[in-house]
Amino acid sequence: MSVDLPARLRSSVTPDDGILEGPRVLRRLPDGVEERPYELFALRPLGRVIGAEISGVDLGAPVSPRLRAELNRALLEWKVLFFRDQHITSQQQRAFAANWGELETNPFIPRGDSDQVVRFTRTAGMPGYENIWHTDVTWRPNPALGSVLRLVEVPPIGGDTMWADMAAAYDNLPADVRERIDGLTAVHDFVPGFDRFTDPDLLAQWQDAYPPVEHPVVRIHPETGRRTLFVNQAFTTHIVGLDRAESDRLLRYLFLQAHTPEFQVRFRWEPDSVAFWDNRATQHYAVNDYHPHVRIAERVAIVGDRPY
Repeated sequence: MSVDLPARLRSSVTPDDGILEGPRVLRRLPDGVEERPYELFALRPLGRVIGAEISGVDLGAPVSPRLRAELNRALLEWKVLFFRDQHITSQQQRAFAANWGELETNPFIPRGDSDQVVRFTRTAGMPGYENIWHTDVTWRPNPALGSVLRLVEVPPIGGDTMWADMAAAYDNLPADVRERIDGLTAVHDFVPGFDRFTDPDLLAQWQDAYPPVEHPVVRIHPETGRRTLFVNQAFTTHIVGLDRAESDRLLRYLFLQAHTPEFQVRFRWEPDSVAFWDNRATQHYAVNDYHPHVRIAERVAIVGDRPY
C-alpha cells in the first residue's frame, strides 16, 4: 500500500515542518454537546481545550454514583482533571481510580504498596525517562482508559507534567492528511520505550510475553465519539502497509502534533496534588528539569478497551 503524501511530507521532516502556523481549531466539546454547569464541585479551566482544576471533592471519601457521573463528564470534556490538597493514602488513591473500572498492573515499573500502585522514584542517581510525549501502555492490546497520579515528594523547583489533547491535534491536521490516515493502522511495541534501561535478558523474556500490537492511527473515543490521533513517539514503531521511509516521514509529522502549545496544559505540582487523565484522548510529558532533587510519584491505571 502506498500513501500519496502532501509535498510538505515527501522530504525529511524537520521540527518546524510538522506544525503549521495560523489560527487553530480549538474545539473542546464533541459536536452537539452543550456546555452545562457542574453541581457537585467547582471547576476552573487551566487551558482552552484541555485541563481543569476541581475543588470541593475529597478523593479519600467514597464516590457516589452522582459524583462519579459528574466527574466522568468533566474528564471527557477537559481530558485531565487536577485536584489540590488531597491528603490521601495509596489505598485511597486506588479506591478512587477503581470507580472507573478494573485496575491494571505494569510489569516494567516497580510497584508501590500493591500490584496496582506503580511508584516512580527519581533521584540524582536515577533520572526520569518519561520526558517524551507518549500515551501510556499503547503496547497492550487494551491500553489504559486513564490514570490517577499523585506526587508523594515534590522537588522544590521543576518536575511539571504536560498533557496534549490529541482530538484537537487531529482536528487541526490538514484535510488531505486526515483523509490519508483515517483507516490506517500502526504497530506499537514496548521495546523502544524500555530497551535503553532494561537488562537485555529480561527484555527478551518480556518480548515473548508482550509482543507488538496493532492499533488504528486514528481511534474513535468510545464515550465521546471524537476522532483522536493515536500514535506516539515512545511506542509506535511503524505504519502497516507503508514502506519504512514513507512510514517514518508520516509518523514524524504526526508525532510533532503533540508539541503544539495550543493543544497543551502544563501542571505545576504541589504536595498532595493529584492528576486524573483520559489516556484515550491525551499524550503526556514529564518535564525532567528537577535534578538533583528527588521526585516520587505513585500512579494507578485503569484497564481500557481495544481501540477502534
